[in-house]
Amino acid sequence: MQEGTETSSGHPQETRPKAELAWDVYAKSCPTRVLLDRIADKWTVLLLTTLKGGPMRFNALKRRVEGVSQKMLSQTLRQLERDGLVSRSVEATVPISVTYAITPLGQTLVAALQPMVDWAESRMPDVVEAQVAFDRRASLT
Repeated sequence: MQEGTETSSGHPQETRPKAELAWDVYAKSCPTRVLLDRIADKWTVLLLTTLKGGPMRFNALKRRVEGVSQKMLSQTLRQLERDGLVSRSVEATVPISVTYAITPLGQTLVAALQPMVDWAESRMPDVVEAQVAFDRRASLT
């Protein structure tokens, strides 16, 4: 991957046109690894697949995605917003109303993630069976 220049914020700025970028997720220093880590995170998957149903407020997301802490929800939404996968809109009401929505880029990711979620839900009985068999074998040794 070719080095670019730095922006005023100190972040690297790629100077080549998008079509010429050559990212390699197998290269140790490639930023796609950070992105892959983020999109493989369970909270990312759950939030994006939830938002595909339409925009939601923060507390509605927290209620829907059971087990996510307020801190983790805030951090994940902020990262997704930074990556262009989620948009955040603020309405000047009392109290302030913040709504999150999936972006067109986020929709392309959900199209890839939803089959994985569907697979996990439909194949869980097979995974449990394999785990039980493994644990049974492991206890014999």
